[in-house]
Order: sequence, then structure tokens, then C-alpha cells
Amino acid sequence: MKYLILNKPFEVLTQFTDEAGRTTLNDYVKVAGIYPVGRLDYDSEGLVLLTDDKTLQHRLSDPQFKVEKTYLVQVERIPPQEALTKLRLGVRIKETKTSPAKVRLLEEEPQVWERPKPVRFRKNVPTSWLEIKISQGMNRQVRRMTAAVDYPTLRLIRTAIGPLSLGELQPGEYRELTQEEVKELKAAASQGSPKTNSSSGGTRGRGPAGGKGKKGGQSGFRKQIN
Repeated sequence: MKYLILNKPFEVLTQFTDEAGRTTLNDYVKVAGIYPVGRLDYDSEGLVLLTDDKTLQHRLSDPQFKVEKTYLVQVERIPPQEALTKLRLGVRIKETKTSPAKVRLLEEEPQVWERPKPVRFRKNVPTSWLEIKISQGMNRQVRRMTAAVDYPTLRLIRTAIGPLSLGELQPGEYRELTQEEVKELKAAASQGSPKTNSSSGGTRGRGPAGGKGKKGGQSGFRKQIN
């Protein structure tokens, strides 16, 4: 079995082909037979897990298994506790109410790479960063959640899936998972199983083991990163 993580850059499709000629995973990862676990939107960044393990793909994508995904979210303005509480309890998106989420307002701006296309700021309007953890997988869920409480998302970075974290990987870099990481990820994907009736799961972050990741197919990408 193959298990890789990629730091997906901004404006890259989470698929290997595109008839419109847009940038895809194939521009960064030249490994045959693997597929992304779930989706990460074209305009979002961060951790994408790639594998040929169909059982693990299913369990990590199915909300019944309650594997948390962690996001850094830059929003317009500074949400008060009332808005944060609504996000934690669940907000209504059309006819569906989101499941409870773990949400906290970060006191300091996280140290993240610069985006090739800068975020569009409104003059005299502050921004802030949230950490949001969810186990659902609705389309554009985090963006729709913050919009529902009137704090639009400006930038979205996925930093972890269960116990697996992005670590030091830069945009466009990928690496193979260690055997221990695969073991922990499978354990996390089993703990939320309906068969075990357990909703607890490890969310301990891990940095990359075994050195720096590999660069993807676009040369010079590092020039876009500080």
C-alpha cells in the first residue's frame, strides 16, 4: 500500500486530470495508482492524503467514523464569543445543520507561507484567524459555516487529518508516511466506527518524520515561498 501527504498549493485541483487545463495533483505528484482522500477545494490549501488503500479512504471520508480535520481559517473581522459559540454548536446551511465543531480564536497570527495570490483585504477592516476542527465533509463546509455567522473566510489551510499533521512541508512538497503514522491513522479511523460506538480519537499533531518532503513537478515553486 502507498500512503503520501501533499501540501496542496492554492488554486490546484484535488484530482489528477482536468479537461480545462487547470493545475492538478499530477503537476506535483508523479506516483501511479494513488487517489486523494476526500476533497480540498481549488482555492484552499494544505494537507491532502493520497493512497491506494480503499478501506482507509472510505473511513477517513465517511463522517460516521468521526475523524477530525483541522483547519486554519482567516476570516474578515474579529468574531465575538457569540459567533464562535454558534459555530461550535452547529449552524444551518440551507436545510442541514452542521455537527458540533471545535473552534477557537487564535491570539496570534499563525506562521504560514505567503500565498501566490495575496488575500484581498478591505481597507480599515481587520482580519483574524480561527482554528476549526470538524468531522463532517459537506461541500465547502468551513467557508459556508463562517459565512453563516457573517464572518467570511478569506483563506483556508487544512493542517491535519486525525493524528496526521502537515508539519514542515511547504506548498508543492510531498512525502511518504512512516509505518507508525499509517498505524496511528488507521487506529483513528477505526475508533469512530459505528461498530465500536466510540467517538473519541487521537488528534495529536505530528511533524514530518524522515526529513523534508519531495518537490512536485513545477520548478521554481520555492520562489513563491518565503
